[in-house]
Amino acid sequence: MREIYLDQSPLRLEDVTAVARENARVAFSNEGRQRVAKTRELIAKWVHEKKVIYGVTTGFGALCNVTISEEQAGILQENILMSHASGVGDPLPIDVVRGIMALRVHDLSLGYSGCRMETLDYLLRFLNARVTPVVPEKGSVGASGDLAPTAHLGLVLIGRGEAFYQGRRIPGAEALQAIGLKPLPLGPGEGLALINGTQVMAAIGSLVVQDAVRISKIADIACAMSLEVLMGSNTEFDPRIHQLRPHPGQIASADNMLRLTAESEIIASHSGCARVQDAYTLRCSPQIHGASKDAVAHAGRVLSIEINATTTNPLVFTDTQEIRLGGNFHGQPLAMAADYLSMGLAELGGVSERRIERMVNPQLSELPAFLVKEGGLNSGFMIAQYTAAALVSENKVLTHPACVDSIPTSANKEDHVSMGTIAFRQSREILENVQKVLAIELLCAAQAYDLLTEEQALRSGKGTRIAYQLIREEIPYLERDRVLGDDIEAMVQLIRDGRLVHEVEQAAGPLGSGS
Repeated sequence: MREIYLDQSPLRLEDVTAVARENARVAFSNEGRQRVAKTRELIAKWVHEKKVIYGVTTGFGALCNVTISEEQAGILQENILMSHASGVGDPLPIDVVRGIMALRVHDLSLGYSGCRMETLDYLLRFLNARVTPVVPEKGSVGASGDLAPTAHLGLVLIGRGEAFYQGRRIPGAEALQAIGLKPLPLGPGEGLALINGTQVMAAIGSLVVQDAVRISKIADIACAMSLEVLMGSNTEFDPRIHQLRPHPGQIASADNMLRLTAESEIIASHSGCARVQDAYTLRCSPQIHGASKDAVAHAGRVLSIEINATTTNPLVFTDTQEIRLGGNFHGQPLAMAADYLSMGLAELGGVSERRIERMVNPQLSELPAFLVKEGGLNSGFMIAQYTAAALVSENKVLTHPACVDSIPTSANKEDHVSMGTIAFRQSREILENVQKVLAIELLCAAQAYDLLTEEQALRSGKGTRIAYQLIREEIPYLERDRVLGDDIEAMVQLIRDGRLVHEVEQAAGPLGSGS
């Protein structure tokens, strides 16, 4: 297993995913340790000199005018973790929290916060020993950083809070003991350094973007299959059309679907039919899917900047021995990207549901009603379309932009906040809904292949053929009604584990994402 040095730049989204989901080992270079030590020495010097430093020798937020003595500095830092650990709701998934820890270490490793190396070593140990703090998902307003959730993360360092370890949810002190550590006494400024940043929204966003790239490819595969069974044309994917409107996502999507349907005897069989043009959900699919790919790519670019930035406050500049107060913790850049990403993902689900309707509705296809024989006795995929419609409708609510809302906090000192963490939580929920909608479209398309008449049942495209075969290896043809929820879940697993994209790309070549 490869080792990832969290103090080195640039950190990639793929690196975050490797640590978060693949449990890649993490490490720290000697250069990074020297950088951290240099800043820490400067902080210690200033504290001894009784210099006024926000959050180090003063209170926080609206209490920044309250001076804290050198003797009380450690108590202040523990207090900030306990007071700010006011999150609520279900715990964030383990992969998200591992991503948060990795990004927090990377930010602090840049040497602008004054955090001790000993503190960073605890977080590195957590990652390598697979100790994951329990972090409630709700409570961040996305400015002054993700304060509430990161405070819960920091509690475990001082022997408080809770953690997941070896499949159990245990007290933080017990988790420390299990990996041979004692509660960590915090030095001046360290509590603030641990919580002041955008790492929660950035971690959620990094994982969502990685999943969204795959989902955009799945959408192309599903559309290509639907196109074939609905007797559509692939001439609308001609690259000459898309070079005249060269949006990267559109070009990538058209190329994907042209290659997925290459060598399709089904499409060739009706090339001279009376239908002049396909419905928009087929004919305009490169334009629709492509716009969503561009939204995913934009979010990826924003996150790539963010995960290599420092978003703490105050910032220590060791070269000039100065400290500056700023606002890099404000999540507005991420919030706006998240809302755009949410719209892009939701549209992939919306257009997929319309293709599902075309397949189950005999007035819009040449297929049996609801894709089942003996209709009436069997309902087939009738209610699966209801489910897709419900998920798409839910996504319309979830795409309300979070970034346009702001509620002042900290006695109006923090009078504009981003709601960026809410925005990416919405993106993640939308993505999960879209996975299910696309799963239903893929099931309907596979069923439709089996229902084609003998004249129609010809060889499908180079990529669509592989997709159909893989689906049928896991999920049998629907001869008569059965519990469709089980089939949908099995199809979602094929999407999530990456097998469907991998097998199709082996046959049709790498599918483009437009980035």
